[in-house]
Formats: sequence, structure tokens, C-alpha cells
Amino acid sequence: MAIAVLVLLVGFAGCAGCGTYNSLVSDEERVDESWANVETAYQRRADLIPNLVRTVQAAGDFEQETLQAVTEARARATSVNVSADDLSDPAALERFRAAQGQLSGALGRLLVVSENYPQLRATEAFRDLQAQLEGTENRINVARTRYNEAVRGYNTAIRSFPAVMFAGMFGHSRRTPFEAEAGAEQAPTVDFGS
Repeated sequence: MAIAVLVLLVGFAGCAGCGTYNSLVSDEERVDESWANVETAYQRRADLIPNLVRTVQAAGDFEQETLQAVTEARARATSVNVSADDLSDPAALERFRAAQGQLSGALGRLLVVSENYPQLRATEAFRDLQAQLEGTENRINVARTRYNEAVRGYNTAIRSFPAVMFAGMFGHSRRTPFEAEAGAEQAPTVDFGS
């Protein structure tokens, strides 16, 4: 009788372990998929930038240093890659976020400076690209939010009982959420005088 109870307990623990493992794998895949969606949204923005730069250059006397800053920021942002394996490394995610933040800043300066060029703002191509960039920024925000939701679910799962007993054994470690840039809690200063 004792052997039967022991076999039942081992069988129950094995089934619970298998279910927990499968659940963790599913959660981890959701995190990886969400990160891929973040990268896709950033890539869409990077793909739009050359068209925007060409359109602005067609305006002729547009400030070249602004265009160069956008082009250089795009090159830096596309050179920083974070794989799904790096999602548990906060430093790697910070490098990615910083590079993307520099690109966002350069694009913001470009759009503010473009206000001084009414013939540029009046072109249909520029308006279309500006609308696409705004839509892409919204997609980036949604993708980051969904990634953070998936990370929260995964991190909660690996720290909850009974998964906490198996997570480390099977190589499941905490993932890093996407965080706002330092100072993002303060409203930006807008200066139309420069």
C-alpha cells in the first residue's frame, strides 16, 4: 500500500512538473514574440527614415546638420540588436533603448525644424511620411506595452509556486521589461524660437 501511495505521489509530482514546464515555455514564447513585435515596429520606423530624409533633402536648403543627425542616429539604432536571449540582461536592453531614444530625439528635432520650412510642410510626400511616422510611434508604444505585459506574466509565473521549484532547473530566468528613459516623467520643453 505504501508503495502505491509513493508511486501516486511521484506520478502526481511528475504531471505537475510537466504542466508547469509547458506553461513556462508558453509564457517564454509569448515574451519572445512580443519582443519580436517591438523590433518590427522599430524596424518600420528605421525603414521610413531614408524616405523622409530624401523628401526633406528635396526641399533644397534644409539644414544639413539636422539631416545628418537623423541619419547617424538611425545607423546607431539599427546597429544595436537585442536577441531574445538578451532579454534577461538589463544592460543590453538599456543600450537598445538608449539608441532608439537618440533616434526619437533626432526625429523630433527634424520635425520641429521643418516647421520653419512651409514649402516642405506643404508637400504631400512629407505630410504622408510624417503621418506614417506618427502611426509608427503609436505602434512602437503598443508593442512595448504588450511586451511588458508578457514579461510581467512570465516573471510572475517563474516566481509563483509550484513553478518556482522548476524554473531554475529548466533555465527559466527573469526577463527585463522595457522601461522609460530617465527624465521621461517630466514634460518636454517646446521652444519654437530656435
